[in-house]
Amino acid sequence: MAKSGGKGASLRDKLDGNELDLSLGDLTEVPVKELAALPKATVLDLSCNKLTSLPSDFCGLTHLVKLDLSKNRLQQLPADFGRLVNLQHLDLLNNRLVTLPVSFAQLKNLKWLDLKDNPLDPVLAKVAGDCLDEKQCKQSAIRVLQHMKVVQADQEREKQRRLEVEREIEKKREAKQRAKEAQEREVRKKEKAEEKERRRKEYDAVKAANKKEQEKKPKKETHQPAKAKSGSRSMKSRPQKHSWSWAFLKLLLMVLLSATGVLVACQVTDLQWQPFCINVNTIYENVLHGLRSHEILQRVLQPNSQQ
Repeated sequence: MAKSGGKGASLRDKLDGNELDLSLGDLTEVPVKELAALPKATVLDLSCNKLTSLPSDFCGLTHLVKLDLSKNRLQQLPADFGRLVNLQHLDLLNNRLVTLPVSFAQLKNLKWLDLKDNPLDPVLAKVAGDCLDEKQCKQSAIRVLQHMKVVQADQEREKQRRLEVEREIEKKREAKQRAKEAQEREVRKKEKAEEKERRRKEYDAVKAANKKEQEKKPKKETHQPAKAKSGSRSMKSRPQKHSWSWAFLKLLLMVLLSATGVLVACQVTDLQWQPFCINVNTIYENVLHGLRSHEILQRVLQPNSQQ
Protein backbone atom coordinates (compact mmCIF):
# COMPACT_ATOMS: atom_id res chain seq x y z
CA MET A 1 0.00 0.00 0.00
CA ALA A 2 2.85 2.39 0.86
CA LYS A 3 4.52 1.58 -2.45
CA SER A 4 1.31 2.23 -4.37
CA GLY A 5 0.76 5.46 -2.47
CA GLY A 6 4.33 6.53 -3.27
CA LYS A 7 3.82 5.94 -6.97
CA GLY A 8 0.56 7.88 -6.87
CA ALA A 9 2.25 10.75 -5.14
CA SER A 10 5.12 10.76 -7.67
CA LEU A 11 2.68 10.77 -10.61
CA ARG A 12 0.81 13.68 -9.11
CA ASP A 13 4.11 15.54 -8.87
CA LYS A 14 4.60 15.05 -12.61
CA LEU A 15 1.08 16.20 -13.44
CA ASP A 16 1.08 19.61 -15.15
CA GLY A 17 -2.49 20.74 -15.53
CA ASN A 18 -4.05 17.97 -17.57
CA GLU A 19 -0.72 16.71 -18.94
CA LEU A 20 1.26 13.84 -17.48
CA ASP A 21 4.75 13.22 -18.84
CA LEU A 22 6.16 9.70 -18.21
CA SER A 23 8.54 9.68 -21.18
CA LEU A 24 12.18 8.62 -21.00
CA GLY A 25 11.56 6.62 -17.85
CA ASP A 26 12.72 3.20 -19.04
CA LEU A 27 9.25 1.87 -18.18
CA THR A 28 8.61 -1.79 -19.05
CA GLU A 29 5.00 -1.68 -17.84
CA VAL A 30 2.34 0.99 -17.48
CA PRO A 31 1.21 1.95 -13.93
CA VAL A 32 -2.46 1.61 -14.84
CA LYS A 33 -3.88 1.76 -11.29
CA GLU A 34 -2.04 5.00 -10.52
CA LEU A 35 -3.13 6.51 -13.84
CA ALA A 36 -6.73 5.55 -13.16
CA ALA A 37 -6.50 7.56 -9.93
CA LEU A 38 -5.66 10.68 -11.97
CA PRO A 39 -8.68 11.26 -14.23
CA LYS A 40 -7.52 14.85 -14.77
CA ALA A 41 -4.53 13.57 -16.75
CA THR A 42 -6.23 13.54 -20.17
CA VAL A 43 -2.90 13.99 -21.98
CA LEU A 44 -0.44 11.13 -21.38
CA ASP A 45 3.10 10.90 -22.75
CA LEU A 46 4.65 7.41 -22.54
CA SER A 47 7.14 7.85 -25.37
CA CYS A 48 10.75 6.68 -25.36
CA ASN A 49 10.26 3.80 -22.91
CA LYS A 50 10.68 0.01 -23.16
CA LEU A 51 7.03 -1.03 -23.35
CA THR A 52 6.42 -4.26 -25.30
CA SER A 53 2.69 -4.48 -24.57
CA LEU A 54 -0.17 -2.73 -22.83
CA PRO A 55 -2.26 -4.48 -20.18
CA SER A 56 -5.93 -5.07 -20.95
CA ASP A 57 -7.03 -2.78 -18.09
CA PHE A 58 -5.19 0.09 -19.84
CA CYS A 59 -8.28 0.30 -22.04
CA GLY A 60 -10.22 1.42 -18.96
CA LEU A 61 -8.47 4.81 -19.04
CA THR A 62 -11.33 6.27 -21.01
CA HIS A 63 -10.56 9.82 -19.85
CA LEU A 64 -7.53 9.96 -22.18
CA VAL A 65 -7.79 12.43 -25.03
CA LYS A 66 -4.18 12.52 -26.24
CA LEU A 67 -1.81 9.54 -26.02
CA ASP A 68 1.83 9.35 -27.10
CA LEU A 69 3.25 5.79 -27.31
CA SER A 70 5.96 6.54 -29.84
CA LYS A 71 9.43 5.00 -29.72
CA ASN A 72 8.56 1.92 -27.68
CA ARG A 73 8.60 -1.79 -28.53
CA LEU A 74 4.87 -2.44 -28.82
CA GLN A 75 4.10 -5.50 -30.95
CA GLN A 76 0.33 -5.25 -30.64
CA LEU A 77 -2.41 -3.21 -28.99
CA PRO A 78 -5.01 -4.72 -26.61
CA ALA A 79 -8.09 -6.22 -28.29
CA ASP A 80 -10.31 -3.72 -26.41
CA PHE A 81 -8.28 -0.66 -27.42
CA GLY A 82 -11.44 0.75 -28.99
CA ARG A 83 -12.83 1.42 -25.50
CA LEU A 84 -10.73 4.61 -25.43
CA VAL A 85 -13.63 6.39 -27.15
CA ASN A 86 -12.51 9.91 -26.10
CA LEU A 87 -9.11 9.54 -27.75
CA GLN A 88 -8.46 12.23 -30.37
CA HIS A 89 -4.69 12.16 -30.83
CA LEU A 90 -2.66 8.92 -31.03
CA ASP A 91 1.06 8.70 -31.74
CA LEU A 92 2.38 5.16 -32.46
CA LEU A 93 5.54 6.18 -34.29
CA ASN A 94 8.47 3.75 -34.31
CA ASN A 95 7.02 0.61 -32.70
CA ARG A 96 6.73 -3.01 -33.91
CA LEU A 97 3.06 -3.06 -34.85
CA VAL A 98 1.92 -5.20 -37.78
CA THR A 99 -1.86 -4.90 -37.46
CA LEU A 100 -4.42 -2.99 -35.41
CA PRO A 101 -7.22 -4.56 -33.35
CA VAL A 102 -10.66 -4.57 -35.00
CA SER A 103 -12.03 -2.52 -32.09
CA PHE A 104 -9.85 0.36 -33.39
CA ALA A 105 -12.84 1.21 -35.60
CA GLN A 106 -14.72 2.35 -32.46
CA LEU A 107 -12.37 5.32 -31.93
CA LYS A 108 -14.94 7.63 -33.52
CA ASN A 109 -13.34 10.80 -32.03
CA LEU A 110 -9.83 10.08 -33.38
CA LYS A 111 -8.58 13.06 -35.42
CA TRP A 112 -4.80 12.53 -35.54
CA LEU A 113 -2.78 9.33 -36.09
CA ASP A 114 0.87 8.54 -36.75
CA LEU A 115 1.82 4.96 -37.69
CA LYS A 116 5.17 5.65 -39.36
CA ASP A 117 8.17 3.34 -38.83
CA ASN A 118 6.10 0.23 -37.99
CA PRO A 119 6.32 -3.09 -39.92
CA LEU A 120 2.67 -2.71 -40.88
CA ASP A 121 0.72 -5.08 -43.06
CA PRO A 122 1.11 -3.77 -46.65
CA VAL A 123 -2.60 -3.03 -47.02
CA LEU A 124 -2.72 -1.18 -43.69
CA ALA A 125 0.53 0.68 -44.50
CA LYS A 126 -0.91 1.87 -47.80
CA VAL A 127 -4.10 3.04 -46.10
CA ALA A 128 -2.23 4.87 -43.31
CA GLY A 129 0.19 6.69 -45.67
CA ASP A 130 2.66 9.24 -44.37
CA CYS A 131 2.31 11.53 -41.38
CA LEU A 132 4.83 14.25 -42.16
CA ASP A 133 2.59 17.15 -41.28
CA GLU A 134 -0.65 17.94 -39.47
CA LYS A 135 -2.80 17.46 -42.57
CA GLN A 136 -1.35 14.07 -43.46
CA CYS A 137 -1.72 12.81 -39.88
CA LYS A 138 -5.38 13.87 -39.82
CA GLN A 139 -6.01 12.18 -43.18
CA SER A 140 -4.25 9.07 -41.90
CA ALA A 141 -6.64 8.95 -38.92
CA ILE A 142 -9.68 9.25 -41.21
CA ARG A 143 -8.47 6.63 -43.69
CA VAL A 144 -7.40 4.14 -41.02
CA LEU A 145 -10.73 4.47 -39.20
CA GLN A 146 -12.63 3.87 -42.45
CA HIS A 147 -10.40 0.90 -43.27
CA MET A 148 -10.84 -0.61 -39.81
CA LYS A 149 -14.63 -0.19 -40.08
CA VAL A 150 -14.52 -2.16 -43.34
CA VAL A 151 -12.33 -4.79 -41.66
CA GLN A 152 -14.77 -4.90 -38.75
CA ALA A 153 -17.72 -5.30 -41.10
CA ASP A 154 -15.89 -8.00 -43.05
CA GLN A 155 -15.04 -9.83 -39.86
CA GLU A 156 -18.63 -9.50 -38.66
CA ARG A 157 -19.86 -10.92 -41.96
CA GLU A 158 -17.28 -13.69 -41.73
CA LYS A 159 -18.38 -14.37 -38.18
CA GLN A 160 -22.01 -14.50 -39.29
CA ARG A 161 -21.04 -16.75 -42.19
CA ARG A 162 -19.21 -19.10 -39.84
CA LEU A 163 -22.20 -19.08 -37.53
CA GLU A 164 -24.46 -19.92 -40.46
CA VAL A 165 -22.11 -22.68 -41.53
CA GLU A 166 -22.04 -24.03 -37.98
CA ARG A 167 -25.84 -23.82 -37.83
CA GLU A 168 -26.13 -25.68 -41.12
CA ILE A 169 -23.68 -28.30 -39.89
CA GLU A 170 -25.65 -28.59 -36.66
CA LYS A 171 -28.94 -28.85 -38.60
CA LYS A 172 -27.49 -31.57 -40.82
CA ARG A 173 -26.13 -33.37 -37.78
CA GLU A 174 -29.51 -33.14 -36.05
CA ALA A 175 -31.31 -34.25 -39.24
CA LYS A 176 -28.90 -37.17 -39.57
CA GLN A 177 -29.44 -38.04 -35.92
CA ARG A 178 -33.23 -37.86 -36.37
CA ALA A 179 -33.00 -40.04 -39.47
CA LYS A 180 -30.86 -42.53 -37.58
CA GLU A 181 -33.30 -42.58 -34.67
CA ALA A 182 -36.23 -42.98 -37.07
CA GLN A 183 -34.44 -45.87 -38.77
CA GLU A 184 -33.75 -47.49 -35.42
CA ARG A 185 -37.42 -47.08 -34.49
CA GLU A 186 -38.46 -48.71 -37.75
CA VAL A 187 -36.07 -51.59 -37.14
CA ARG A 188 -37.41 -52.07 -33.61
CA LYS A 189 -40.97 -51.84 -34.93
CA LYS A 190 -40.24 -54.43 -37.61
CA GLU A 191 -38.57 -56.76 -35.11
CA LYS A 192 -41.52 -56.41 -32.77
CA ALA A 193 -43.98 -57.17 -35.58
CA GLU A 194 -41.94 -60.23 -36.58
CA GLU A 195 -41.86 -61.40 -32.97
CA LYS A 196 -45.64 -60.98 -32.69
CA GLU A 197 -46.13 -62.92 -35.93
CA ARG A 198 -43.84 -65.70 -34.71
CA ARG A 199 -45.73 -66.00 -31.43
CA ARG A 200 -49.06 -65.97 -33.26
CA LYS A 201 -47.91 -68.84 -35.48
CA GLU A 202 -46.71 -70.78 -32.45
CA TYR A 203 -50.07 -70.21 -30.77
CA ASP A 204 -51.94 -71.33 -33.91
CA ALA A 205 -49.73 -74.44 -34.17
CA VAL A 206 -50.37 -75.38 -30.54
CA LYS A 207 -54.07 -74.74 -30.97
CA ALA A 208 -54.19 -76.93 -34.12
CA ALA A 209 -52.28 -79.74 -32.35
CA ASN A 210 -54.71 -79.62 -29.42
CA LYS A 211 -57.62 -79.74 -31.83
CA LYS A 212 -56.21 -82.84 -33.55
CA GLU A 213 -55.74 -84.54 -30.19
CA GLN A 214 -59.32 -83.77 -29.27
CA GLU A 215 -60.53 -85.12 -32.63
CA LYS A 216 -58.64 -88.41 -32.12
CA LYS A 217 -60.00 -89.11 -28.62
CA PRO A 218 -63.75 -89.37 -29.50
CA LYS A 219 -63.05 -91.93 -32.27
CA LYS A 220 -61.40 -94.29 -29.78
CA GLU A 221 -64.20 -93.95 -27.28
CA THR A 222 -67.12 -94.33 -29.69
CA HIS A 223 -67.52 -98.11 -28.95
CA GLN A 224 -67.65 -97.69 -25.21
CA PRO A 225 -70.54 -95.25 -25.22
CA ALA A 226 -72.36 -97.56 -27.63
CA LYS A 227 -71.99 -100.47 -25.21
CA ALA A 228 -73.00 -98.30 -22.33
CA LYS A 229 -76.04 -97.16 -24.24
CA SER A 230 -77.04 -100.76 -25.14
CA GLY A 231 -76.55 -101.78 -21.50
CA SER A 232 -78.65 -98.90 -20.31
CA ARG A 233 -81.35 -99.77 -22.77
CA SER A 234 -81.40 -103.41 -21.54
CA MET A 235 -81.50 -102.18 -17.98
CA LYS A 236 -84.37 -99.91 -18.81
CA SER A 237 -86.16 -102.73 -20.60
CA ARG A 238 -86.11 -104.91 -17.44
CA PRO A 239 -88.98 -104.42 -15.07
CA GLN A 240 -88.32 -102.20 -12.13
CA LYS A 241 -89.85 -104.86 -9.91
CA HIS A 242 -87.08 -107.31 -10.76
CA SER A 243 -84.49 -104.86 -9.53
CA TRP A 244 -86.33 -104.48 -6.23
CA SER A 245 -86.50 -108.23 -5.71
CA TRP A 246 -82.78 -108.56 -6.25
CA ALA A 247 -82.12 -105.87 -3.74
CA PHE A 248 -84.40 -107.56 -1.21
CA LEU A 249 -82.72 -110.93 -1.71
CA LYS A 250 -79.31 -109.39 -1.25
CA LEU A 251 -80.44 -107.70 1.93
CA LEU A 252 -82.00 -110.93 3.22
CA LEU A 253 -78.86 -112.88 2.43
CA MET A 254 -76.74 -110.37 4.29
CA VAL A 255 -79.06 -110.56 7.32
CA LEU A 256 -78.95 -114.39 7.33
CA LEU A 257 -75.18 -114.41 7.02
CA SER A 258 -74.88 -111.89 9.86
CA ALA A 259 -77.28 -113.87 12.08
CA THR A 260 -75.45 -117.09 11.31
CA GLY A 261 -72.15 -115.53 12.18
CA VAL A 262 -73.50 -114.22 15.50
CA LEU A 263 -75.10 -117.60 16.30
CA VAL A 264 -71.91 -119.51 15.54
CA ALA A 265 -69.94 -117.11 17.71
CA CYS A 266 -72.35 -117.54 20.58
CA GLN A 267 -72.47 -121.36 20.22
CA VAL A 268 -68.78 -122.14 19.74
CA THR A 269 -66.69 -119.40 21.30
CA ASP A 270 -66.29 -118.30 24.91
CA LEU A 271 -68.83 -115.57 24.26
CA GLN A 272 -71.65 -118.08 24.84
CA TRP A 273 -71.72 -117.15 28.55
CA GLN A 274 -72.14 -113.49 27.84
CA PRO A 275 -75.62 -112.08 28.50
CA PHE A 276 -76.09 -111.18 24.87
CA CYS A 277 -75.12 -114.64 23.65
CA ILE A 278 -77.29 -116.28 26.37
CA ASN A 279 -80.27 -114.38 24.95
CA VAL A 280 -79.27 -115.30 21.40
CA ASN A 281 -78.92 -119.00 22.33
CA THR A 282 -82.28 -118.93 24.13
CA ILE A 283 -83.94 -117.43 21.08
CA TYR A 284 -82.23 -120.03 18.89
CA GLU A 285 -83.44 -122.91 21.09
CA ASN A 286 -86.97 -121.53 21.09
CA VAL A 287 -86.96 -121.14 17.33
CA LEU A 288 -85.51 -124.60 16.88
CA HIS A 289 -88.11 -126.08 19.22
CA GLY A 290 -90.86 -124.36 17.35
CA LEU A 291 -89.57 -125.61 14.03
CA ARG A 292 -89.36 -129.17 15.29
CA SER A 293 -92.95 -129.01 16.34
CA HIS A 294 -93.85 -128.30 12.73
CA GLU A 295 -94.69 -131.54 11.00
CA ILE A 296 -92.93 -130.93 7.72
CA LEU A 297 -89.83 -129.49 9.19
CA GLN A 298 -89.69 -132.32 11.69
CA ARG A 299 -89.44 -134.78 8.83
CA VAL A 300 -86.66 -132.73 7.33
CA LEU A 301 -84.76 -132.36 10.54
CA GLN A 302 -85.21 -135.99 11.74
CA PRO A 303 -82.72 -137.55 9.32
CA ASN A 304 -80.22 -134.85 10.18
CA SER A 305 -80.59 -135.59 13.87
CA GLN A 306 -80.15 -139.28 13.27
CA GLN A 307 -77.00 -138.65 11.39
